[in-house]
Amino acid sequence: MNSAQYSQLFSFLWNIANDVLVNDYEKHDYKSVILPFIVLRRLDILLEPTKDAVLAKAKDCERKGLPAEKFLYNITGYPFYNVSNYTMTMLKSVTDPQRLMMNMMEYLNGFSPDVKDIVENFDLPHIVEDLTKKRLLGAIIAKFTDTNINLSIQPIVDEDGKELQPALDNHTMGTLFEQLLRKFNEETQVTSAGEHFTPRDYVHLLADLAVLPIADRLEDTTYNIYDGACGTGGILTVAQEEIQTIARQLGKTISVRLFGQELTRPTYATCKADLMMSGEIKKFTYREGGQDHQYICQGSTISADGHAGEAFDFCISNPPFGEPWKKDLQALGIDEKKKKEFTDLRFWHGDTSFIPDIGDAQMLFLANNVSRMKNTPFGTRIVEVHNGSSLFTGKAGGGESNLRKYIIENDLLEAIIAMPENDFYNTGIGTYIWVVTNRKEERRKGKVQLIDATALKHPLRKNLGKKNCETNEEDRAAIMKLYMDFEENEQSRIFPNEEFGYWEVQLEKPERDEDGNPLKDRKGNIKYKKVKGEVEQIPLLYPGGIQGFYEKEVKPYDSEVRFLDPVVGYELSFTKYFYKPVQLKGLSQLTDEIIACESTVKELLDQIFFDHE
Repeated sequence: MNSAQYSQLFSFLWNIANDVLVNDYEKHDYKSVILPFIVLRRLDILLEPTKDAVLAKAKDCERKGLPAEKFLYNITGYPFYNVSNYTMTMLKSVTDPQRLMMNMMEYLNGFSPDVKDIVENFDLPHIVEDLTKKRLLGAIIAKFTDTNINLSIQPIVDEDGKELQPALDNHTMGTLFEQLLRKFNEETQVTSAGEHFTPRDYVHLLADLAVLPIADRLEDTTYNIYDGACGTGGILTVAQEEIQTIARQLGKTISVRLFGQELTRPTYATCKADLMMSGEIKKFTYREGGQDHQYICQGSTISADGHAGEAFDFCISNPPFGEPWKKDLQALGIDEKKKKEFTDLRFWHGDTSFIPDIGDAQMLFLANNVSRMKNTPFGTRIVEVHNGSSLFTGKAGGGESNLRKYIIENDLLEAIIAMPENDFYNTGIGTYIWVVTNRKEERRKGKVQLIDATALKHPLRKNLGKKNCETNEEDRAAIMKLYMDFEENEQSRIFPNEEFGYWEVQLEKPERDEDGNPLKDRKGNIKYKKVKGEVEQIPLLYPGGIQGFYEKEVKPYDSEVRFLDPVVGYELSFTKYFYKPVQLKGLSQLTDEIIACESTVKELLDQIFFDHE
């Protein structure tokens, strides 16, 4: 689908809201109608050609007392079917509102179990009832069955096979979903710090970073890809496509299984529907440990892990950042002030907690992915997007620092890549891509690579929300070259793991009486007390360690100070390593600019006086 075709489709769908829903719905409610009907129509189109055969087989199985499910899947060619007497095209001819609603409900109830789950998560029965009360159901169905648009994953062709209307594939559907949702939010000024969808250009980079570095190690086997914040499934399907493309080039025969979890119910429903339609998931349940599981689960990854205890070959995610997670604690019956009662083993290492501040959940998603690593020759590759706070937030001994410490001291961190600002739709902040693995290649062992890719971008001709640039194919190639070359230059710096660690030590000073004399205990030892708010951060690589720092940096200035309770912390700072000072203007340049200003002012004054005369 080219850009003109995409724009035409987007405008058509956007105008449905303006043509049909206006005056009857608040603008912020448009999406609750438009998005479910897009998905429903996509499913409906695929089932139209086999409708008669499905009904005949369903009746035949009922007459013979046989389970019909497998037969119907074979007839439709998809892991879903509908045994009602209707399609959406049939429904649009019904003029009586109540009869239409009854038929529509029968249609929704006729779907196979997985689609019923989608219908429920979209809350479609209630939407149908509400549209009926407003006498809009017929108009909505008519709009979505209009032959001028194609919402199918299959193109529309003429008798000679010439394409009349392009297919709407999973990737384009994800973009469409995200752009519609962004525009609905913009119309009502509804935004959320956590609503930062992953643009397709960015998704391709994540897939490249996950797969290209180990392309030569791919084998004829099955690989599992997991996304604990999977949205509409774009990251999963792009990564799958990346692996399969590389495998074909290498003459390998591999299969890929997709696993994910999504909290937002409509987004989950869209993801599930598109993966079913595209054939990426033939059956939505699998059996593990004697129990049935879903490949894509609905719910919070943090408090309701849908893939408990499972490990994966690739974990690729863009989790929400800046989003509180107190609802997860509430769901578990834990007071937010007692968050360390949250004892899920994904977020602990022995007695060490990785649990972050209640205001931001993104480090929990990273800890979740780290817990999924496989102890195999291939290991696991994690590629995850974060904002800047994950680099430094939290004091030594806190959950965020402890997680950084665990990742770096276990030599799991390969690289962090600083990306351009304004690369996402709903947030202008800069983002950072973490690349983590438990199977580093030899040259990377004991080292971390920092890449400054903030200038590797191309401007968009037209902004999409706050997104004013993209990471196109040329930019992705440049970033991958920096990563693969693993060399130091202006955009790439390489450091030993210890570079990012430090001892945080509390300062103590002698207690003194009113005359300033040191107080002593019964044994004659000087009493010390903590200096409130006074701590020192001593780099792990400081020559001589804590004692060397004390002797050189403290003792010459205050010999009575001593250190207490060293705690190891880790943080990273891109500004420290890639800071470029602003070049100050020279005297001659400033002089020229002043003379130019004086000349401009004189011209303006002459014009004023001339006009006055």
